[in-house]
Amino acid sequence: MAKILLVEDNSSISYLIQFQLEHDKHQIESLSNGLEAMARLEVVAYDLIILDWVLPDISGISICKQFRERGGHTPILMLTGKAAPEDKAIGLDAGADDYVVKPFYPVELQARVRALLRRASMPRGKLLKVRDVEINALTCQVRRAGREIALRPKEYALLEFLMKHPNQSFSAESILSRLWRSDRATSVESVRTHVKRLRCKLEDTEQNPLIRSTRNLGYRIVDY
Repeated sequence: MAKILLVEDNSSISYLIQFQLEHDKHQIESLSNGLEAMARLEVVAYDLIILDWVLPDISGISICKQFRERGGHTPILMLTGKAAPEDKAIGLDAGADDYVVKPFYPVELQARVRALLRRASMPRGKLLKVRDVEINALTCQVRRAGREIALRPKEYALLEFLMKHPNQSFSAESILSRLWRSDRATSVESVRTHVKRLRCKLEDTEQNPLIRSTRNLGYRIVDY
């Protein structure tokens, strides 16, 4: 099951896509305007974004460009009525991973969604690195400046999640929904506690912190 953001202002098309993808057991969050989508992308992590080119307030191309410029790596499927080769090139150059032209067959859209999710789930290598922090994804070893750091499972999961999305902010609620899915008794306070412990174990400094928090945005790990 994947968590998918659908940004489409045509209610009929939006309903059709949502119906088809929920049938495949995916969790769909549907929005009809671009500015709200940009705000959600600041605080929520998705497995896939389905993005209409023409929206009532800001174009899907602009959303795509800004999301990539902020370091967003989530696969993006561009959905549009623009079928010219040069339009496809614009969409792909803006950062889209695939392009579906309206009208489309639902089975084709489902297949393209499956392909993008498979591609995103493929390992990109066993080593994650942000500044002087390294994670070996095969052995779950964490090192900072060559020094091995022992982390509890949730601390490791939190660090790995943030390192997979460098420079992207996530609210405590968003992190809770991603990393504590099966534990309904856990609150956002637990997320804050784990962030505090993780910072302590990483010996994060106030002068140039690795993990930073921003009011109304949440936590992010910075690679500069």
